[in-house]
Amino acid sequence: MNIKARSIEELNTLAEEIRQKILDTVSKNGGHLSSTMGATDLIVAMHKVFDVEKDPFIFDVSHQAYAHKLLTGRWESFSTLRQFDGVCGYTKPKESKYDYYVAGHSSTSISLAIGAAKAIALKGEDRVPVAFIGDGSMSAGMVYEALNELGDRKYPVIIILNDNEMSIAKPIGAISKLLSQTMAGSFYQKFKGKVEKVLEHLPESAHYMAKRFEESLKLITPGILFEEMGIEYIGPVDGHNIESLIETMEVAKALGKPVIIHAQTTKGKGYEIAEGTKEHWHGVSAFNLKTGMSPKKDGAKAATAIFSETLVQMADEDEKIVGVTAAMPSGTGMSAAIEKYPERFWDVAIAEQHAVTSMGPLAKEGFKPFCTIYSTFLQRGFDQVIHDIALMDLGVAFAMDRAGIVGEDGETHQGAFDISYLRGIPNMTLLAPYNETTMKLCMAFAKEYTHPCAFRYPRGAFLAEDCESPAYELGKSVLLQEGDEILFIGYGNGVGRAQKVAELVEVKVAILDLRFVKPLDVEMLVNLSKKYKKWFVFSDSAKMGGVGSAVLECLSENAIQDVSLTSFEYDDAFITHGNTKLVEESLGLLPEQLAKKIL
Repeated sequence: MNIKARSIEELNTLAEEIRQKILDTVSKNGGHLSSTMGATDLIVAMHKVFDVEKDPFIFDVSHQAYAHKLLTGRWESFSTLRQFDGVCGYTKPKESKYDYYVAGHSSTSISLAIGAAKAIALKGEDRVPVAFIGDGSMSAGMVYEALNELGDRKYPVIIILNDNEMSIAKPIGAISKLLSQTMAGSFYQKFKGKVEKVLEHLPESAHYMAKRFEESLKLITPGILFEEMGIEYIGPVDGHNIESLIETMEVAKALGKPVIIHAQTTKGKGYEIAEGTKEHWHGVSAFNLKTGMSPKKDGAKAATAIFSETLVQMADEDEKIVGVTAAMPSGTGMSAAIEKYPERFWDVAIAEQHAVTSMGPLAKEGFKPFCTIYSTFLQRGFDQVIHDIALMDLGVAFAMDRAGIVGEDGETHQGAFDISYLRGIPNMTLLAPYNETTMKLCMAFAKEYTHPCAFRYPRGAFLAEDCESPAYELGKSVLLQEGDEILFIGYGNGVGRAQKVAELVEVKVAILDLRFVKPLDVEMLVNLSKKYKKWFVFSDSAKMGGVGSAVLECLSENAIQDVSLTSFEYDDAFITHGNTKLVEESLGLLPEQLAKKIL
């Protein structure tokens, strides 16, 4: 959609149409809402000022980029947002040439923009990288690593900082507003450049006084951090005034140096029910546009809810229980503990590395930390798990929510790799529950365990129904039922899948709740190999380095050659977005599909 020739009035109308399109679609399909509604005017201005045909548009996380998708040829297909084989909820170059880079995890945009700027400089091209980043993403250290280089190298990169919670800086009354408007204008930028040239020729005393005046001015503006890093700062500006935004972006573009445009926006802009800093409206399921209410869901309790309730109960009973999450208190179920015990449970924002490392000393000092992070986000703290926890052999328990297929969020969020990337770490113990009772027993084990451990559980409810179960013992599995000649080995939610498949096959199969993939119950596996010669592994995880690999290693080390093993873990490919059942069907993982393969 070419918007270069449109007037300000037409652009304002277009922004309203985009917001309505987003509302209509997300209310039916679910998705990210408040942040992308708030970013709409900024993105319209971006497309007006910069050239999407050649300038890299780089969105951080990119859940706020729906307006960009609508402006780049996906208006008609947008109704398929987050659906299987439909438009992805994040930027995806395979979907459109206008999506410069994949983005589902935060705080990568400025690093990507610097990389693009280096390539552009080497190729001698006239292009400008534009990084769009939210204030939440500014809490991660990677951003400051990138800003450090950018301030030194001075690549002409434009950074649009979408501040939708005023977490970077609050306007300081009328003075701040006046200064911000002045600093966003072309007159101020030209005047500043001329003053800097004049200062070079002034006597030392006059130069000193002038610099002190400039520094005093900076102290009452929120941009001092960026200015001191060598990056031009403009703002805060009104992120919903398209005319002003266009003027500001034109000024920044003409400077030919790194510039941060600090724009303040309102989350949920245009939909009064969602406006403001309401966490619920960040990512939503389908809802009624008039009331804002989502249909009530019936069914089993979500694994996250079980974790949340159990954690608070444990904290009630033991003041040594502490915990941390990284910007996901609601998603991980940590909110209740933070609300009840704010001095013992912390949200450290988008800083997984810091979250992991900071729990080490707590374990060393005699506390029991539960580090609660999505499987896909714990990847960001991988070195810290090794260097700061496992190497010290500290009793930190990693609670990995969203393990397995997470549905509509897709490739960047699937919790497929945690077993593979944690299993090779010395001192690390890996275990998993498969229903409500075993979740509580698993957490009880983790509470008393004095070494690093990690347990995984799915998004939504467990597949298996609840039942009585013995307590967890280190490296011990549980045989749930005997069979004739086939053994199903389930790990975590894989136990429930194994049970459902067992109901569909014509022979009676044995089912093993593996419980621990590290250490394995070698004695049990060796004994079972004497009776069962056909083994099938069920686990919602990557096949390479996963549960099947661990079991095969055990068979090899014990010279067991007459057992055939088939793993129904995920193949070596990234898993697309869409309804979980449709995604599993595409992978051949539905119970009826697996039963057919076995027969």
